[in-house]
Amino acid sequence: MVVAKKFQQCGPELNVREPSEVMKLERMGSFHPSRLSFARILIRKMIQNKTKINCSRWEIDKNGFGNAVYQLNLLGKDLALIAFSNHLDPSQRTDRVIASSWDTSFALFDGVPSISDIERLKTQLPLQEVGRYNKTELVLSRANKSVRMFELVVQSLSKGKQPPRELINEIGYLMRTTAVYGNGKFGIDDRKNHRELSDFSVPFQLEMLTVYLIRGFSLDLVNHVAKSRNPKKFVPLDKKIQRYIGIGNATGLGMAPFLVKHPVLLNNWFQVRETALSRMLGIIKLSNKKAKRLVELMTRVKAFLSSWNTGDKRQKKRIDMLNAEWASFSNEVYIERLLKINALRDIFNDAKKYSFECQELIVSLLLEIGGDLIDGLDLCLESTKLPMLYPKMKVHEVAGLIKKNFPWAIKIDFSLRENQSRFWYISEEKLEPRLGNRYKEEGQDLERPLDIARRVCYLNADLKIADDYMTTAEFLIKHPEHRFIIRRIQTNAWAPYSEIHDNLIDKNCKPIDMLRCKLSFFGASKFDPKSDRWVRVNLFQGAPLKNELNDLKKDDWWMPTLEYS
Repeated sequence: MVVAKKFQQCGPELNVREPSEVMKLERMGSFHPSRLSFARILIRKMIQNKTKINCSRWEIDKNGFGNAVYQLNLLGKDLALIAFSNHLDPSQRTDRVIASSWDTSFALFDGVPSISDIERLKTQLPLQEVGRYNKTELVLSRANKSVRMFELVVQSLSKGKQPPRELINEIGYLMRTTAVYGNGKFGIDDRKNHRELSDFSVPFQLEMLTVYLIRGFSLDLVNHVAKSRNPKKFVPLDKKIQRYIGIGNATGLGMAPFLVKHPVLLNNWFQVRETALSRMLGIIKLSNKKAKRLVELMTRVKAFLSSWNTGDKRQKKRIDMLNAEWASFSNEVYIERLLKINALRDIFNDAKKYSFECQELIVSLLLEIGGDLIDGLDLCLESTKLPMLYPKMKVHEVAGLIKKNFPWAIKIDFSLRENQSRFWYISEEKLEPRLGNRYKEEGQDLERPLDIARRVCYLNADLKIADDYMTTAEFLIKHPEHRFIIRRIQTNAWAPYSEIHDNLIDKNCKPIDMLRCKLSFFGASKFDPKSDRWVRVNLFQGAPLKNELNDLKKDDWWMPTLEYS
């Protein structure tokens, strides 16, 4: 069902999808990257600013160990990536956040680092979480090599050959980050000190810049090691292959609670996405140029899907279905139909017969041709307003908000064990979120407030026996335990996409859907779940190389294949 909503930040009344349709985990876990993803926004800004990235230091030995510095200036702000590459025993290489050693470690540095800065970080960066940092450090990260990919590429280039395309397609990155820390974590500088610059007001731009620079370092490193191994026969990695190689990322449960802890930010991300979709569906007559472009992109998507592999049974089944549905969808969409009145709206409505995977891929497809209509929405992705408590609201008004906006929550029976069999907590060792079994494990006394649906139900029961005209303030004097959830309910009244419409402590809840949703906003692709709690993805695959940003006019790297790199 499509309804009219008035967005406070992003423009006039638009026809958007209801939160009850969009905010379900199964759909959120079917999102794909789009031109409004943070990585895409970053690259566009860098192209617009004709950003130049220079390697100002390269102290790397023939085996690929040492340190390097990449320098750039963005909007008059000097930044640098400081990279350290060390020998790592294969037995220590793991994607787990509990690891204590990595092939490489990185810091995004505010300004131009001195030799003393590099020497200080040479000691501290490989320690990551337990290191000591200054306010000059903006982002911390670490990465491990894809051993098979890295070594095979080195061998091929050192023998004067390009690596086999089958392997490039299968893996698609030379290194895989296992953490990217920003926003004041572990003593580094706070994001609020830099978001006044428009380039960094969009969420996660500093983190995405760090990952993009790491990708560039990985390409330089593989060429360097290959040339050092056999200077006479060495050939550099082909430019098309370099563009196709992204940076891998392994992400676990630590990312999932973010969507619940930042309800207004979540709302803004979804409002922007739905607003952008609404603008595209509101196009009465598509231009011939955009119609042709859409058909070209559909062909590219087909090739991209054929390179998306996973060993996860659930995701493989979805990809197989998506391949079949995309073939059917492609047959239904052609130039003549696209040039009809309200073509995009009609095509989108017809596509509701397909799976969520296909429907949400079509959303990203439509957004890709709408840069002139939607790119300006990126500044609405930020959140400057926090959840607020309205103490003068009457009890019957709070109850009315629950009835109107939370029917999905109050229909859940929490007397059943399966509906509250899990609990979220923070690991003392790594300060990372974890998920426990309420009936088999200790620690539920440390439970984090991700049980939104259960809290709504408990509040609703207490509201039924309270005086309807009592104020929220008076009610909370008697029931202070409900302050947190009342604030969220009141916030949801003006931020309709601020809540996930699912029970996050249900025994069948799949955190992987939360991970994929957030990663799609980052711009990640090739989702490859390793369980229902962690996933591998690829970032910046197909993106322009760091020495190409100065000459490009547009960012055309959505759903890349080797042919389109």
